[in-house]
Amino acid sequence: MTNIEQKLKELEITFEKVEHQAVYTVEEAKEKVPQIAGLGCKNLFLKTKTKEYFLYTLPEDKIVNLKELSKKLGVSRFHFASPESLEEILGVIPGSVTPLAIINDIQNKVTVVLDKELKGKKVLVHPNRNTATISLAYEDLTKLIKSTNHEIIEI
Repeated sequence: MTNIEQKLKELEITFEKVEHQAVYTVEEAKEKVPQIAGLGCKNLFLKTKTKEYFLYTLPEDKIVNLKELSKKLGVSRFHFASPESLEEILGVIPGSVTPLAIINDIQNKVTVVLDKELKGKKVLVHPNRNTATISLAYEDLTKLIKSTNHEIIEI
């Protein structure tokens, strides 16, 4: 059992999991992930020039304008954070980015941003590795994030 699965069980969160080939993009996931109930998500690990970090989770088909997103959040313009920062702060590699990785941010450096379109739905996310996918309710995802003392912004 992975640390994510352990944490979900501790919080009494029900989830479904499927194993699959490694996937690195939303497009690959659509082709290679076995059918599982839920809305596919994409996850962007972003930073500002002042080194504020944000993890933005949104529906897989939604297009993001980073300039508009930074304005909505009231921060300087976003850039994609480096793979090194991703691994150092969230403990995952590119292709495995997931809001579940927030459990690894013990210094609380990351603000979690969730798209309101996910609210009330089952969402599909990786359990910190891109060779499996977990389906869980949005409310349970927020329960896990809040259990780590991270701020959640819904936009």
